[in-house]
Amino acid sequence: MTDDAAAALDQINTVKSQLAQAKAMIARKVIGQEEVVDQTIMTVLCGGHGLLVGVPGLAKTLLVESLGTVLGLQSNRVQFTPDLMPADILGSEVLETADDGSRAFRFIKGPVFCQLLMADEINRASPRTQSALLQAMQEHHVTVAGQRMDLPAPFHVLATQNPIEQEGTYPLPEAQLDRFLMQINVDYPDRDDERAIILATTGTDETELSAVFDAASLIAAQQLIRKMPVGEAIVEIILNLVRSARPSEDAASDLVNKTVVWGPGPRAAQALMLAVRARALLAGRLAPSKQDVAALAHPILIHRMALGFAARAENIRLEDVIADLVERSIGSQAAA
Repeated sequence: MTDDAAAALDQINTVKSQLAQAKAMIARKVIGQEEVVDQTIMTVLCGGHGLLVGVPGLAKTLLVESLGTVLGLQSNRVQFTPDLMPADILGSEVLETADDGSRAFRFIKGPVFCQLLMADEINRASPRTQSALLQAMQEHHVTVAGQRMDLPAPFHVLATQNPIEQEGTYPLPEAQLDRFLMQINVDYPDRDDERAIILATTGTDETELSAVFDAASLIAAQQLIRKMPVGEAIVEIILNLVRSARPSEDAASDLVNKTVVWGPGPRAAQALMLAVRARALLAGRLAPSKQDVAALAHPILIHRMALGFAARAENIRLEDVIADLVERSIGSQAAA
């Protein structure tokens, strides 16, 4: 083994150990929801942003707060409300008067200038305010009064969202949804987990968390993810899956052409390429498999596709369409 290969293996083992420690620590605070925790960690490992969707009271906010502590990131929280304005997120210029009577504008940074921004109940704010995050999420800088201002590195947005059927919510625009690497659905805990939750959270003991990563080690782990090899067979599966989800594509099935109005763009394939590596590393493997693609197809694609009115009227669900896509793409590749 060469020195470079040995150093890479040592780095992989170090990151694997840190990830296991981080997961164990978060599990002490967020009971159950193991898949949700895994997907949230994967999102940050890929350098992306995550959208956690679920009804109130399922520990979405607690998970983001715990993750910020464990990852050692500077965190800010914005509670999105209908009267929230873009300046409340980005910051604003104020006119100050100096001792000599001269006046000048000074920019006061908003909460977006952090390493981990928790956008709580993001779909309760107006579309104008939601769009304030578009540039920050894609380009990691914002433009205020014509001036570019860079955000700290790393920069991640973990947003929580109430189901759009609830009152007082605004659907996120497609352009913003596409900037979230994953949509992470948070469901009710099972009976045993809920029993453990009520016993752990209604007593006097309080779990304290400590940092496992810091900004530098997290960036190093994100770079390591990008260096992991992906086999050609897995690349073909990803391409088949994403392209077959677009109506009117040659690879699209009759079900997709009949039900889907618009499908995922190249960002979905990019997200899958990164996320399968992160899932493999989180599981202690050195390369992703087709099972990783199958497991991540739903959180990667669900917010990048839309059903037509006729499909919704027939009670066809996107989850079923994606399950059919996975079966076709991975099944045909495995047979080949």
